[in-house]
Order: sequence, then structure tokens, then C-alpha cells
Amino acid sequence: MIILGLILLIVGILAHIAILETVGVVLLVVGAVLAILGGTGRAIGGRNHYF
Repeated sequence: MIILGLILLIVGILAHIAILETVGVVLLVVGAVLAILGGTGRAIGGRNHYF
């Protein structure tokens, strides 16, 4: 999810498409939060690992 967010953010910046930039930032933030929670050992959605 982090990689997809980064790709969308870069494409949005290069193509000057605001919605892609917004979606990219949201995916980056959500991916980072899930990665941090998964790294601390918390179960997310009934799974011990997000990946």
C-alpha cells in the first residue's frame, strides 16, 4: 500500500492531477499506520501481520 501510494503521488505530481496526489498521500499515511501497528505486534483485522 505504501508503494502504491508513492507511485500515485509521483504520477499525480508529474501529471498535475490533484486527485492522484490526494489518493497517494492517503494511501501513504494508511500504509504507514498499518505497517507501524503490524510491527508492534498488534493484530489488525484479525491478522497478526498486515503483509
